Amino acid sequence: MPAQPLDGTTLEELVADAIAAPSMHNAQPWRFRYRSSSRTLTLRAEFDREMPEADPSTRALHVGCGAALLNLRVSAAHRGLDAVTALLPVPVDPAVLATVRLEERAEGAERPADDAALATLYPSIPRRHTSRCPFDDRVIPDTVRALLGEAAGAEGADFAFLPPQHLEVVLLLIRDAEGFDLHDPARDAEQRYWTRDTKAEAPVDGVPDYAFGPIDASDRALNRDFAGTNIIPGRARVRFEDRPQLALLRTARDRPADWLRAGQALERVLLTAVLHGLVASFATQPLEWPELRRLLRDPALGTGHPQMIVRLGYGPDGPRTPRRPVADVLTIEP
Repeated sequence: MPAQPLDGTTLEELVADAIAAPSMHNAQPWRFRYRSSSRTLTLRAEFDREMPEADPSTRALHVGCGAALLNLRVSAAHRGLDAVTALLPVPVDPAVLATVRLEERAEGAERPADDAALATLYPSIPRRHTSRCPFDDRVIPDTVRALLGEAAGAEGADFAFLPPQHLEVVLLLIRDAEGFDLHDPARDAEQRYWTRDTKAEAPVDGVPDYAFGPIDASDRALNRDFAGTNIIPGRARVRFEDRPQLALLRTARDRPADWLRAGQALERVLLTAVLHGLVASFATQPLEWPELRRLLRDPALGTGHPQMIVRLGYGPDGPRTPRRPVADVLTIEP
């Protein structure tokens, strides 16, 4: 007898967990379609939420959707569901990013080892928020760094902290890219489009002003300044950590499927980090300029295509940022 369709409440919970993932400028460029007859959720890209200036290849869009896919897999594992996943299953339709067939595990059946590992990450989903605040100078232990690397490796990506010499190069690239952004009117306008003045609106997407964080007094641009060229009265100007702990996420190849794997690896790293008391932010600016992205490679770390720069450490949790209602991103079909 075929398995019964999942009930609406469970589907909504699965998708609510999925869309808690980070995405570029919190654009949330995803949509889910559930077909009851096959118990399959399809993840589709919403290309009308792409950023043609900063992300013309839609690489970052795919990374964000990959992060949502990982959250969905974690949520399914937590609920005892087998999530059989296929990436880019319809070559003629690039908007179809993945399908996930959800099957109830037979009573008494042994849970696959990776499903058990994913299920342990479930408490991190609601706790993971980007923190654009200063972190303290406590060094992340090697044991935790190794676990983060293993988390990325489980999704087919490499994750390594930058050695001192490469760190200085990357910090300069981040600062240069931030300057390029500020002097590019089209990019500045695109970023403004995705920022939200919470005094004027109750946002469901974009980066709200309360999440901008303080200004780094050292002008190193560790975090993207979503205020752009605007001056926000009373905004704090503070000193960030002297030796930021930055890591680079890389994949062996650089195609849409690899971007989706990078997103899953990124979110698995971030959820693992939460379990170990870490907070994180991103420094994506050099990744958005092709000539700077190439310079991010470091022979000491091996070959590969840079997909994300992650800043990790111990510090205050970031604020919760808005999400689109589940009803806006989930369609249920017979």
